[in-house]
Amino acid sequence: MKRSIGYTCVAFLFSLSLFAQNTIHFKETTLENGLHLIMHQDNSTPIVAVSVLYHVGSKNEQPDRTGFAHFFEHLLFEGTENIGRGEYMTKIQSIGGTLNAFTSNDITYYYEIVPSNYLETALYMESERMLHPKIDQIGVDTQREVIKEEKRQSYDNRPYGTILPETMRRAFSEHPYRWPVIGSMEDLDAARLEEFIAFHKAYYVPNNATLTIAGDIDYEQAEKWVRMYFGEIPSGPSSFYRPNTKEPKKTEEIRDIVYDNIQIPAIIQAYNLPPKNHPDSFALEMLSTYLTGGNSSLMTKELVDKQQTALAVQAIPLDLEDGGVFIMYALTNMGVDPAVLESEIDRLLTEVREQGVSEQEFQKLQNIIENDLVSKNSSMEGIAQNLAQAHVFYGGADYINQELDKFRAVKREDLQRVANQYINLDGRVVLYYLPKSAQAE
Repeated sequence: MKRSIGYTCVAFLFSLSLFAQNTIHFKETTLENGLHLIMHQDNSTPIVAVSVLYHVGSKNEQPDRTGFAHFFEHLLFEGTENIGRGEYMTKIQSIGGTLNAFTSNDITYYYEIVPSNYLETALYMESERMLHPKIDQIGVDTQREVIKEEKRQSYDNRPYGTILPETMRRAFSEHPYRWPVIGSMEDLDAARLEEFIAFHKAYYVPNNATLTIAGDIDYEQAEKWVRMYFGEIPSGPSSFYRPNTKEPKKTEEIRDIVYDNIQIPAIIQAYNLPPKNHPDSFALEMLSTYLTGGNSSLMTKELVDKQQTALAVQAIPLDLEDGGVFIMYALTNMGVDPAVLESEIDRLLTEVREQGVSEQEFQKLQNIIENDLVSKNSSMEGIAQNLAQAHVFYGGADYINQELDKFRAVKREDLQRVANQYINLDGRVVLYYLPKSAQAE
């Protein structure tokens, strides 16, 4: 009894401290051209993060012209009319900054982290990328080859590298999520320069972008510079193509075998999830953490530590704007038949669906989630990204301060409910990844 009371008190005090750290103050406004600006001031360290989120990803592409969004992630580093080819990265690095970008099914995201006395420089650079990008045949031809090499290294020649695209094309039969973010090399080769220019004009515009500044700033000065560098950029189209395709609910299991350049067999299971901003998303994230989130998760303790039927169990929970997918994969231990491991995975899933999660495990989950929320807002880059995504996906930047309460509203029985509703053994994708030698046999 004393141990239980002590555990509860520690958890409660821990939660209070996390909640206090989770409040993010910010100011926001929208420019006349539609650019939405969010600013967060933190003068404790002389650094600042500048990010631009364009609400365009692979789902905005056409089936015969895939890979355009990811292509522009690369192409917009080529340079601008006023920044020489190949100088974009050099200029940021020369002032002690770092920069990067990523593309997903839903967004394209660029960011720089620079000393705060170079905030104006970073804003100028991003405005140049938006207003004066260099989109010419030389850049297109160069980036085609860069992306082909990326595909060879990240997908074709990497063991298990094709798990995500192979799973997604089976998990989605109608929605554009079915093709990979990197796209088809044949589509990129077939595309003309005019098509790339048209795609840029359609999406990489102020009224489809969120600019976030987080760090050692003065609100008034930062906004002044934003208006100076971004205010002259013309608005883009009045509307943007966003697919309204609804993926049909699966009623039967899709099962297949992929032969790969691997030595150890793997089992992949995928379950379709609701849209990113669906109320059930919070319970589903907690459920995925319970199942596969780290060394103390159910699957790791049972399959890796206790039974030793698996070498590793991990998950890729993709929460996507129009409906995500929970992908779980396990590597078989030496001499273990993949069918045996799959049977044990299904047994554990069935137990969760029938019995739910214990109160002690649920309290531990709450602490893990709260700690994760604090961690992702522990850097200026993390705050910038989370503010931008809160604005785009959750109806307002203040979602960043509401997220913890959303998780705290989840009840233990909600985990069992969503397990029964979404982790459906009859409507899922199951893939066996086997060595190519097994195909010959």
